[in-house]
Parts: sequence; C-alpha cells; structure tokens
Amino acid sequence: MGTDLYCHHHSLFADAMTETALLYLQLADKIATAIQQGIIAPGSKLLSVRDCARQRKLSINTVTAAYRLLEDKGLIEARPKSGYFVRTQLPEPTQPLKPSRADERQADTLNAFIEAILSHQDQPDYVDFGLACPKGKAFYPTERLSRLTAGILRKQSDLVAKYALPPGSLTLRQQIAQRLIQLGVSVSADDLILTHGVLDALNLAIRAVTKPGATVIVETPTYFNLYPLLEALGVNWLEITTHPLTGMDLDELEATLQQTPIAAIITIPTVHNPLGFTMSRENKARLAKMANQYQVPVIEDAQHADLQFVNPPEPLLKAYDEGGWVMTSASYTKTLAPDFRIGWIAPGRFHESIRKLKFLTSVAESSLLSEAIAQFLENGGYERHLRNLRRLYSMQINHIRSLIAQYFPAGTRASQPTGGFILWLELPDNINSLELARRALAEHIVCIPGLLYSTSQRYQNCLRLTCCFEMSEKYIQGLKRLGEIACELAN
Repeated sequence: MGTDLYCHHHSLFADAMTETALLYLQLADKIATAIQQGIIAPGSKLLSVRDCARQRKLSINTVTAAYRLLEDKGLIEARPKSGYFVRTQLPEPTQPLKPSRADERQADTLNAFIEAILSHQDQPDYVDFGLACPKGKAFYPTERLSRLTAGILRKQSDLVAKYALPPGSLTLRQQIAQRLIQLGVSVSADDLILTHGVLDALNLAIRAVTKPGATVIVETPTYFNLYPLLEALGVNWLEITTHPLTGMDLDELEATLQQTPIAAIITIPTVHNPLGFTMSRENKARLAKMANQYQVPVIEDAQHADLQFVNPPEPLLKAYDEGGWVMTSASYTKTLAPDFRIGWIAPGRFHESIRKLKFLTSVAESSLLSEAIAQFLENGGYERHLRNLRRLYSMQINHIRSLIAQYFPAGTRASQPTGGFILWLELPDNINSLELARRALAEHIVCIPGLLYSTSQRYQNCLRLTCCFEMSEKYIQGLKRLGEIACELAN
C-alpha cells in the first residue's frame, strides 16, 4: 500500500500507512516541498509543534510524527530548548568508506553497462547525471571565446599554418604560470608543457615513470577512466584507503612504500573526483615530503582545483614539492571549452622525458586555440568566468543535496564537496547501485554506480551524480524518480 501511494501520488515518504497516518505524511510532504522551493530557507526555525498543530488544526501527535519523519530524512533538526530548524546540509560521510563488496558476477557486466551509459549520454530525451562535462551555455563563455578566436584568426591567420611543438604556446604557458601563483605554485613558463587535455597529461606522466609490470598507488575510490589507462599501459596498481573528508590514508601509504616497490602515486588531493574533499595543507606537505624521502613520483590531477569554493583557494600539492617529484596537471575542458582539449602539466624533474613523449605521441596542440585561451586568461575574462561558475556550482550542489534529502531513502549520505560539481552518495547498505543505475537507465535517467570507482568490487551501495546541468523541471523530476527507484530497492 505504501509503495502504491508513493508511486501514484508522488508522496516523498513511502512508509506503510493507515488512513490516519496520511495526515502526518501530507504535512511532512508540504513542509519538505516548501524547503525544496526555498520558501523555508536553510537554517530557518519551524513553528513549534503546538503552534503548527493549532494553525493547521491537527493533533499534536500528528505534527510531532511529521517533524520526526522530516528529521529522520535529514531535512530538519531538533535543537535542545530551541525547537526544530531546517538543516543547512545533508549528513556527510564521517568515517573511511568501507562499503559492502559487490557480487563478483556483477563485475562481469560493468563494461557492457559503461557502453550503454555512453551511448545515451548525449540523447536529448535522457536525463544525464553521469557525464562530468557541463551542459549548457551558462557553464561556458562560448560567445566571448568565439569573438576572441575570430579576432585572432583575422590578425594572425598564419597560426593555423604551423605546429606549436612541445612544450607549446609560450604565451599560454606564461599565463598558466602566472595563475598558478594563486595556487601556491611557483614555476616558470619553461617548466610547463601543454597537453591534449588532462588525460593526455596523465598518460604522459605515467609513461614517463613506469614500465609494463610496474606498480603504482591509486586512491579508492578514484576517477574511473584511470583504470583502463593503466591497463592499456600494462601497469599494476594498489588501492589505498581514502577518507571522504581528509583524503588518502598517509600512514597506510607510508607502510606500503616501506614494503613494496612503487613506481608512482596517483592522487587528486584538491577537489577530489568523486569524493569532493580537499586534503589539508599539513597532509599535502607530508605527502610531498614522503615523495622526496622515498624518491617516488607523485602524479597530481588538479582538474577541478580552479573550481574551489573557498577564497583564497587552497594550494596544490605541487606547492609543497621539495625535489621536483610532484607532477601536476589540469585542463580547461571543464571550465572553458571541452572541444578545445587544451591542458598542461608541470612535470618537475621529469620535464625532458615528458617533452619527448609528447612529441612522439600527440605532437602538438592547436596554436589558434592556445592563443585564444591565453588572451582570455590575460584580459581577466577567465577569472570573472570562474567566479560565476563557483557561485553557480555551489548553489546548484546545495539545491540538489536538498532534493536528495527529500527524495532518497532514509540513511542516504551525500558528500559536501569543496568545489566542482560532483556528488558522491552512500545509500543504505541493502541497495545495489548497479541495479539502481540499470533501472534508471531503462527510464532514461543516467547515473554512475560506485562499483566503477574501484577494481576491488567495492562501493556497491554508492552512486556518483554530477550537478553540471542547467536546472530545469526535467532534471528535478529525473532526480525525484531516481530517489523513488532507490526507495523501491531499499524496501
């Protein structure tokens, strides 16, 4: 009965109910909707139980039951001797992630599922919470970049008739070096090499310091495209426990370095994908010191570091590099123009190896597009654009977290990212996120199950959602339906 009411009347709460119980559920729905729509703002105090009962002509028991249900869902909180308040955020994971392991038979179907996801991501009738690529004009300065590019082409038409051989455009490298000062990194243009996006940079860095059969350390969970890259290069990996708030377990890392030959450490210490944390300065300094002590290269993915919500931003791991052992890379595909495919790497002591590898593989980047980005950085357009992006993503993440609190099963936890546009959800233990993603895909909703973020068949009950779309009723209803499917699986 409860499930039927949930499906047909779009109730937010699917508990078993009697006719009398409908009253408290209806009240809970009304309050939850007001919170979602911003009518009741985060941090606001609700009416007291007695005042609410009197105003709505309900019993005190009915209002108490509604408030307790909202509290269980993480939408409101009771404060001693003060009353009930709208929560400002969802509960976050506070312990190192140790989710249940998936059935091994499920792992056999992951590749087919990935292909299914990719085949539907750009179709307009699908609601896409999977692809970590912003969708919509609000996220890219398309018109300004178009004008810049056209102007450059008129004035320097010869740019399209020559290669920008490694290390790439000097003008852009100078601008990148200037910007890196804000992130605590002091390098010159000569210390940088332009790449074909961040994946190209990671490929170059891994190839520069490993041979087939070597072993590298990765975080768990981590960016799922990293695994096929390592497989293609014939490189093995060890997963190190990664805390959802503080990052890689450095004690476990050091113990591994003392016992096992390690060719490199691959990490995303600033605005992690998918967990969203930023490692503390103390831990970054310790990790950099460890790299120098054990003479192990660290490959730092700083793809989302420009999207930190704090101002001034936290420094990169590279800022603490003692002996050139840290290689840091990022790109402009998530912030400026995905089709430009312009990235960079600061390779430290591995500069010459990577320059040669770059020449032998992808050769060069577009001179025209490099010049356009350089001018956009130089005239201040990029910084203005980033301020708007950070504000937009911060607001959107808070909005989506409130919807998750409203529509997803009790016990759901959601990350509170330090930047970017990615949320990591821990669902109740009895929910298989691969099955959830399958059912959602059948209803034209795309999301990524947690199983893809580790090769140890972990995170069966976890889910990654992206928040980089223009919010519309289509996406709200898609998120609501995703939550409904999760509730159905939880029961």
